[in-house]
Amino acid sequence: MAMKYELTKDLETGNALIDSEHRQLFAAINNLMDACAQGKGRDQIMSTARFLTDYVGKHFGDEEQLQMRSKYPDYPAHKQFHDGYKRTIAQAAQELANEGPTLTALNKLNQVVSILITHIRREDKKVAAHVKAAK
Repeated sequence: MAMKYELTKDLETGNALIDSEHRQLFAAINNLMDACAQGKGRDQIMSTARFLTDYVGKHFGDEEQLQMRSKYPDYPAHKQFHDGYKRTIAQAAQELANEGPTLTALNKLNQVVSILITHIRREDKKVAAHVKAAK
């Protein structure tokens, strides 16, 4: 059984928008892992991988809007991370699409997710605290 990703207390930022979008990202990742584990067709894997790539873009855009509105001082570095991460997740999704649910492609996706979790724990919590203080 594959590990499930969930927004545990240590990952909650306290910002309703950011936390709800993180929950949706984790749900999409879990759906993708489930599809791979159940040997579901490439179609489901492809559509979930595409959703994940698109949703990461939407989520990062929302976060960046919050940062700009609240004049977040680390915005340039945060945006730079987002831009790089969008490329990384798109590559992982493309590998999954090309190779199918191989162990290598799934491990790569798990590595990409753990980067996101570290980012949430370290950076997004700072953003949410700043946005809250700036209100």
